[in-house]
Amino acid sequence: MNGAQAILESLKRENVDLVFGYPGGAVLDLYDAVYQARFPHILTRHEQGAVHAADGYARATGKVGVVFATSGPGATNLITGIATANMDSVPLVCFTGQVTNPLIGKDSFQEADIVGITTPITKHNYLVKRASELPRVIKEAFFIARTGRPGPVVIDIAKDVFTTVLDYEYPQKVKLRGYKGDFTGDEGQIRDVVEALGEAKRPVFFIGGGVTLSNQTEVMREIVKNTGIPVVSSLMGLGCIPAKQDGFLGMVGMHGSYAANMAVQKSDLLIGIGVRFDDRVTGKIDAFAPNAKIVHFEVDKAEINKNVFSHYPVIGDLRWSLPIFNEQLQGSGEDYLDRFAKWHKQVVDMDRECPFSYKTNDKVIMPQQLIDTVSGMVDENTIVVTDVGQHQMWAAQFFNSRNPRQFITSGGLGTMGYGLPAALGAKLGCPDKRVVLFTGDGSVMMNCQEMSTAADNNIDIKVVLLHNRVLGMVTQWQRMFYGKRYSQTLLGGKTDYVKLAQAMGMEACRIEKPQELKASLEKALNVKGPMLIDVMLPANKDVLPMVAPGAQLDNMVLGGAEA
Repeated sequence: MNGAQAILESLKRENVDLVFGYPGGAVLDLYDAVYQARFPHILTRHEQGAVHAADGYARATGKVGVVFATSGPGATNLITGIATANMDSVPLVCFTGQVTNPLIGKDSFQEADIVGITTPITKHNYLVKRASELPRVIKEAFFIARTGRPGPVVIDIAKDVFTTVLDYEYPQKVKLRGYKGDFTGDEGQIRDVVEALGEAKRPVFFIGGGVTLSNQTEVMREIVKNTGIPVVSSLMGLGCIPAKQDGFLGMVGMHGSYAANMAVQKSDLLIGIGVRFDDRVTGKIDAFAPNAKIVHFEVDKAEINKNVFSHYPVIGDLRWSLPIFNEQLQGSGEDYLDRFAKWHKQVVDMDRECPFSYKTNDKVIMPQQLIDTVSGMVDENTIVVTDVGQHQMWAAQFFNSRNPRQFITSGGLGTMGYGLPAALGAKLGCPDKRVVLFTGDGSVMMNCQEMSTAADNNIDIKVVLLHNRVLGMVTQWQRMFYGKRYSQTLLGGKTDYVKLAQAMGMEACRIEKPQELKASLEKALNVKGPMLIDVMLPANKDVLPMVAPGAQLDNMVLGGAEA
């Protein structure tokens, strides 16, 4: 077979059932093979749409997302999506075309050094100049992408490799110097944590995206059930513990709940599991959890002590460490439920006294009210995707996430334009689940062309547009910290998103009055096929509570939705 055929055969061996991409000159032979093999492929309307769709597919399914793009601008259009996946540890394999071997390095037409460009934002990458290398490289790429701390891998392929004939044999094993994919660690580190827990009076679990990525949600839930230790979550950890579960205090950090932030600040043992302790969580580092010893369960050794000092590091894959931690807790002889009952009640009471809340208004639809209403209408298996901004934080606060891989969002990079293509990927990966996207009128325009992808492929997503005619989160900061100087953040409001969606083949409707919100949403959410719901909102509402950038967590700006 030739190189193009070898790629598709290798994808079959890796159980890839769908590829996202956009053709171009350097990958014409690959796309010819796709055509002849009838390989499942979704044509997006932009390469950035393709990589975000593959990302959403990967997060929703737990599989590796796969992307095809051509050389030069096709490959560089993947950069934002690759960086997004890298920051959130999402497994992707991105195949990019390159100019032919004789033209590499000569500033040829549509040539870009994609390996050099993506080196800082990938887990690994390759430039393939010989067809005989393809089976080994692809086997390694999938192994690297999905093992340990997952991440994106780029395979850049010279155009003449696609047509070169090779004797195809797919390797059974991977042999990489310095990388074994085995991330077991020292059980003694786990015993130290159990001993520290035996001395603690106010422990808190801080869980993140690593719990979801390692598929250890059930183990985590069992540990929480058996110990009664309160739980806070990063944005990426939402859904690991049901939002309404007693003792789950919600998201911690800049827009976290009062109870979550206060519990962290009052804790004497903070047990971080699959988290990075990033700046949006910690606030002022030297005032973060000032009375606590820090435990850090982490697969990536580079994360240990990077942001906060870890008194008890546990280095290893959570698939190894969490089951052992659970066994050691059960074998310790301690009655943790009784031991921490007083502390548990204290933080739960705090959460009940100061929950996320909002005030309704009979003249305008409140953004929190919109999220809350949608949350009450959908079933527990619904996947929610968000873009980035105020709507993202309101969704994190008010959507009732009940399962892992149910809340999909760009966390570390904060990528506007992520939501629409990611929602397409999530729905294609999980066709039996309802997918709802919360987006803003700033974010949705950045990849609005993917409405055509949704319409042409009849991908049944519901796009809930929080339409406030401003770049919401940026105007909030300008309101709070820049004397209400709204520099280049007022959108004008002349774009008709209903007509835009309809022009691209989607059904669409608009909701303007609070009295019609519930009935109109109920009708729109049950339309078959892709649907945009344009919900008109006031422009001056803030996401609260809020910890100012660089402030300590217990210095929170509180207030209702009218602030």
